[in-house]
Amino acid sequence: MSKYLLAILLITSSMSGCFGDALSNDERRGTAGGLALACLQDDKFEKMEIHFLYENGYDPVAKELVKNRIQNVCNKPGGITINSVETDFSIDTVWSDDDVRDARWENGGDAMGSDTLHWYFLFPSGKYTDESVLGVAVDASTIAIFKDSVDEAEGLFGRPSNEEVERAVTVHEAGHLLGLVNLVYESPISHEDPNHPGHSNNEDSVMYWAIESNDVGNFISGSLPDEFDDDDKSDLEGMASGELKCSGQLWS
Repeated sequence: MSKYLLAILLITSSMSGCFGDALSNDERRGTAGGLALACLQDDKFEKMEIHFLYENGYDPVAKELVKNRIQNVCNKPGGITINSVETDFSIDTVWSDDDVRDARWENGGDAMGSDTLHWYFLFPSGKYTDESVLGVAVDASTIAIFKDSVDEAEGLFGRPSNEEVERAVTVHEAGHLLGLVNLVYESPISHEDPNHPGHSNNEDSVMYWAIESNDVGNFISGSLPDEFDDDDKSDLEGMASGELKCSGQLWS
């Protein structure tokens, strides 16, 4: 599993990039994990819609995978649907956290405006302010995946491929919207990397944090995890049942 190290780092290479800057005073938007219970439970939101907003030529490859991963852990008896919309973001160079948030809220609606929970996954052209970051969660309902950087992250001889990296990055950021790891709760399981808060210490988890490196060309075999491990799932089950208390929830 150590062969993941040079590739999985691409999922998120800095804490500031992975989670964005906190918006503690914006109750409507919240921070990563702030709508975890809204997804995991069905008390108010019986349905969920995942909006994929993408620039022309940046169509996401992991839409069904992300839907499947969320369906497996969230209680949505009314179902989870995908809304895929080509969007002109009018930014094609460098993106800040505020740029991502502004683009999402300019092109999307209230995350909690009905009995349907809405999450937004943006796929813009251009790169994040830290070009080593491939994905970022900027509030409780919003992530962005930077496919230009993902394409550059493809390994030697196409191993891992840019599609493999994109799938892993997208599920990873979805995991942060679910509050993983320990973002809005405290796990009874010792699986958070003490040196990289918010990430798993298990190389088989999509939430794993690896040593930073830009030499991904050395990674030519193996595969990237795109699934939550048993510890991640145990945390999500505990949050859903109320066994694990959650903080910072926009609704609970």
